[in-house]
Amino acid sequence: MWCVIQVFTGYEQRIRHACEKYIDRDVLEEAFIPMYVRRRKYSGAWKDEKVALIPGYVFLITERPNDLLIQLNKVVGMTKLLRNSSNILTLTDQEEYLMRKLGGEKHITEMSFGCIVGDKITINDGPLVGFEGMIKKIDRHKRQCIVETDMFGQKIHMTVGLEIVSKS
Repeated sequence: MWCVIQVFTGYEQRIRHACEKYIDRDVLEEAFIPMYVRRRKYSGAWKDEKVALIPGYVFLITERPNDLLIQLNKVVGMTKLLRNSSNILTLTDQEEYLMRKLGGEKHITEMSFGCIVGDKITINDGPLVGFEGMIKKIDRHKRQCIVETDMFGQKIHMTVGLEIVSKS
């Protein structure tokens, strides 16, 4: 099961390390921060950098969510574990599929490449193939797009790297 904790934006790595340090390995399979690759131009050259896909959240994989809840008390700086009523909120199968498809085993969403013909977006390569309908906005200058999806019981927007190689 994939659980999610909310943390202060900018403290994701610190909380992930604390979870790995203080939570027993038989309870916590993996703690990670989904990232995406974005391209930025520095001194005239394009560089790839990794940025949090959903800032302010750390994902935890466990098969023992109740034990995880107890052991999270050892982690200082966590703001809250997402819940619905009294139970820990776990990602639905559809949400987990999306996160696995976008990030792969390393939980890093690589750049996607596509083209625009008229008003239609076609993604030719990368993790966004097949998810064209989720794209809400494209910023060709920054080489990224905004993807909208339902997650954690609400609509969220994720920024993902997208380079449009042609437009007609």
